[in-house]
Amino acid sequence: MQAGGQGFYTIASSGHEGMAAVAAAFRTDDIAFLHYRDAAFQLMRAALAGAAGGHQTPIHDMLLSFAAGAEDPISGGRHKVLGSKSLFIPPQTSTIASHLPKAVGAAHSLRLAGDLHPEGQVLADDGVVICSFGDASANHSTAQGAFNTAAWTAYQGAPLPLVFICEDNGLGISTRTPRGWIKASFAARPGLRYIACDGLDVLDSYQRAREAAMLARAGQPVFLHLRCVRLYGHAGPDVEGVYLGKAEIAAAEADDPLLHTARALIENNIRTAPQIIETYTEIGKTCARVAAQVARRPKLTTLADVCAPLLPPRRNLPARPAPDEAARSALFGADLAAMAAPQHMARLLNWALHDLMRACPEIVLAGEDIGPKGGVYHVTAKLHARFGGARVINTLLDEQSILGLAIGLAHNGFLPIPEIQFLAYLHNAEDQIRGEAATLSFFSGGQFANPMVVRIAALGYQKGFGGHFHNDNSIAVLRDIPGLVIACPSTGRDAVLMLREAVRLAREEGRVVAFLEPIALYMRRDLHAQGDGGMLGLYPGPEEQLRLDDLGQYGKGTDLAILTYGNGVMLSRQAQKILSDQYDMDVRVIDLRWLAPLAEAAILAAIAPCAGVLIVDECRATGSQSEGLMTLLMEHATPLPAIARVVAADCFIPLGPAATLPLPSRDEIVTAALEMRARGDG
Repeated sequence: MQAGGQGFYTIASSGHEGMAAVAAAFRTDDIAFLHYRDAAFQLMRAALAGAAGGHQTPIHDMLLSFAAGAEDPISGGRHKVLGSKSLFIPPQTSTIASHLPKAVGAAHSLRLAGDLHPEGQVLADDGVVICSFGDASANHSTAQGAFNTAAWTAYQGAPLPLVFICEDNGLGISTRTPRGWIKASFAARPGLRYIACDGLDVLDSYQRAREAAMLARAGQPVFLHLRCVRLYGHAGPDVEGVYLGKAEIAAAEADDPLLHTARALIENNIRTAPQIIETYTEIGKTCARVAAQVARRPKLTTLADVCAPLLPPRRNLPARPAPDEAARSALFGADLAAMAAPQHMARLLNWALHDLMRACPEIVLAGEDIGPKGGVYHVTAKLHARFGGARVINTLLDEQSILGLAIGLAHNGFLPIPEIQFLAYLHNAEDQIRGEAATLSFFSGGQFANPMVVRIAALGYQKGFGGHFHNDNSIAVLRDIPGLVIACPSTGRDAVLMLREAVRLAREEGRVVAFLEPIALYMRRDLHAQGDGGMLGLYPGPEEQLRLDDLGQYGKGTDLAILTYGNGVMLSRQAQKILSDQYDMDVRVIDLRWLAPLAEAAILAAIAPCAGVLIVDECRATGSQSEGLMTLLMEHATPLPAIARVVAADCFIPLGPAATLPLPSRDEIVTAALEMRARGDG
């Protein structure tokens, strides 16, 4: 197919056929996150499901995927992936080892689901999670984090029904895995049960996999080390003769698992050699015939078709019951009286989390120090005591595992709200959002989703703390992820309403939301002068809402519109007062609130009456929101207003008094506005 231009991105499973025996050792409803060489596993699972009465056409389905056919039942022609909704096999892209953290999370979800029974649960309480990968991938930091998290969990006596399957063919493309390395690395790992088996021997593979399944179902995580061979190179364009000698290639061919299986069938008088050859030949003819058929099937032909599953389908959920005021009063206790007075953002967010967890029993929080400590900034204070450690999970210090836990929980009906302690820490784990969470709906044609709200303590302007690891002002890594919602409140009241909307988007629409909480505004009380309380707000009633395309606006001036978000709103409102009081400029401040997707029509309507637009962006000049806003205005604003921007420098943030020097200031905003007026721009 590839030679004829009818197949794309071929990765062979030849040499890994022992995974068919592994598949036979598990139930067909045990969710499986698979290595890209595991066609044999999926074929066997399809056969088992078919034998149980389910309609399966695995050869046709896989060849449609190879041909990038629009009728491919898993990705709709968007990628060559293994996967099947009915077989409990979510699709995997080829990002190395990125699926291991979510496998740990999915295994943890099984234990939680037995107690909490989340809305939308799809996995059996007594299920097992299967996660397979290659020997080279075992060295990746993402994989090592997953192994460590699984062992860390099991070491403390918590059940984790998980089987890691390392398919060891001795090669990572052309780089050899040192002989004995996998066994030496995992045979004595605390918390993990190590089992070795010969993937060339289907009987041994089946027996050892049955043992692994039994142990995992009892709560013991297992590392199943499966010896394999790799035949025909790494992938389509790989020529293994460049780095392997002829004798090595011939030895691998002689170890073909099909030959070993044929010998076992003959020696046990199950099949004769001619019968085996006949079966092999017939399978080849079937594959060739189906390949010719699928090559003629429709392909994706429009951009709309390609983009259609970027957003998951909406879920039909029952309406939430009306709040039980007595139960709510008991939950909040003395805090209920405090709600009558204006409070800062951190406290308002804490109450919002209380209300959301009360209303949505499927919500689970997870993160470093969020338990009894209540988080670095006390945003999660009292939640652990009031909702328990099962729903407020104090994690180990590993952002990849935190996000993986969330993705895995979401696979089983939970609505996770993981916390990343500081924005800079996200960069250790950003591929869990980019390569896993945000792509799942796209590569499964909307059949799978992992909704979540990722809370991130973010941005700059902290005083006396941090340097750039705690004062990080770069969100470029989030802005270019298709389908991701990015929220950034500027006031405590907005933070509450936006968090409610973020949870609604995740719960009802399956969305992945990055919720950026400006650290410098957590405890901020005053806006213009000490004691004015201008940054405090009342807690909105549980019925109040704020939708994804709602902007915030301060003032109705037409001389200049300041377009901003986050800390920039506070600074712009300070500048607005100076410009009005001292320079007779009539200014409106527009708070974006939602950085992706941008509410483009609302933005254009809000700036339409104004002669000039000043964009204030606390993130760096390169890669910041201001670039997208400038483009939006240039392409769609009619008439085109005068445009300028105040942005942060392309520089890391230092420690101490110099920390604010790379960032926009109130006085810079005032100066920029006056310069625009001097040029006649407003």
